Amino acid sequence: MPQAAVKPARAQRRAPTRQLFDLVAEHFRVMGEPARLELLHALQNGERSAASLLAEVRMSQANLSKQMAVLCAAGFVHRRRDGAFVHYRLADERVLALCELMCDHLDADAARVRALTAARR
Repeated sequence: MPQAAVKPARAQRRAPTRQLFDLVAEHFRVMGEPARLELLHALQNGERSAASLLAEVRMSQANLSKQMAVLCAAGFVHRRRDGAFVHYRLADERVLALCELMCDHLDADAARVRALTAARR
């Protein structure tokens, strides 16, 4: 008889501190700007120059610089200068997993709302 797969035990974690909650909230505030989410998404396939990002996201150069500075300061993006050109890449691709989780949540919630409103008809 085949043995059932054993699920690995989840690592015991300590309760987060107030300071950690503050830090997490600050990172979510950084991600709370649609332009920054768009820029993170534009970097999903690798490093991009500022010029190629500008062509894709359709924002001013000043706004791009401002948004990228915020993303870099939060540790979501790394910046590399090559002469007169600036290149950006994701510091950690797991940030995109957060976006995907929220999109999945929104999909599930939309399905729930559709089911509830369909029952009205």
